[in-house]
Amino acid sequence: MKKIITLIVITTILISFIIPMFTVFSFSKKDRKKEETSKQEINIEVYNPETETKEETPFEEYIKGVVGAEMPALFNIESLKAQAVCARTYALREIEHMGLTTENLPKPEDIGQAYLSKSELKERWGDNFEEYYKRIEQAVSETSGEIMVYDDEPILAVFHSTSSGYTENSENIWQNPMPYLKSVESSGDTKAPQYEVSKEISYNEIKNMFKNKYPDIVFSEDSLINQIKINSISDAGYITSVTVGNKNLTGLEIRGALSLRSASFTMNDTGNSIIFTTKGYGHGAGMSQYGAEAMANEGYTYKEILQHYYTNIDFKNIN
Repeated sequence: MKKIITLIVITTILISFIIPMFTVFSFSKKDRKKEETSKQEINIEVYNPETETKEETPFEEYIKGVVGAEMPALFNIESLKAQAVCARTYALREIEHMGLTTENLPKPEDIGQAYLSKSELKERWGDNFEEYYKRIEQAVSETSGEIMVYDDEPILAVFHSTSSGYTENSENIWQNPMPYLKSVESSGDTKAPQYEVSKEISYNEIKNMFKNKYPDIVFSEDSLINQIKINSISDAGYITSVTVGNKNLTGLEIRGALSLRSASFTMNDTGNSIIFTTKGYGHGAGMSQYGAEAMANEGYTYKEILQHYYTNIDFKNIN
């Protein structure tokens, strides 16, 4: 009987020792596999101006180059974080749409965001480089891997410098309604530098600029101001439809042809020229950078800023 009891005790001790060992080993193996997977990072092909060669850079390093190129480095850290999440989300969506393969690495110009290498940022910022780059690194590292999703898919995280005071619905820009790109109030933009800018263009220049863009456009002998008829304006204040001569154009097309700062503009005829007065800078959809800065300075976090400019989005970490 004593032998049986002794055997049971020994077996129990062995089981209680071996099972935890096996469990720890299994979990450790899984953790190592997870860690190895997380280290598999997308590389972006960039141009190095110092070596005059193309080289690959890790995705998060690329995001630093985008944030440094797209937003003033002295903006509030919460604004910079919001920009980092926008840049990461936009890039990931574009990369997925391109179909990433090791033989076809995406280049910055393919993705559609401004990008500056570290050496280019040094040249831009000069003696302020260390201070500025540290802020960019902080914004990117503190949001590492974070993106915005809608229905669990990366959103089209478009952004612009300054809105008219309201951002624009996506369908008024690209004729494609997106549930998260809805017009929202952005009153902080009205305090942005160069919120309202006037540009005077002579009649001849206007006609030539339109003809360069649209060779089949025809102007009559009537006063030019009468041949630029605004047909519709969105609730956000952006012109959506204009008849110029014999052509119907969008506000964005007018903006492009005349190199205006935005499609939110008014016109004033001087007799031999037209003064275009614009509000804001950019297409007006998604996050306004100066609007984000105003919100950050009021105490909003980067997530609150993003949830304001992108309707009903969620956050996800790609790591």
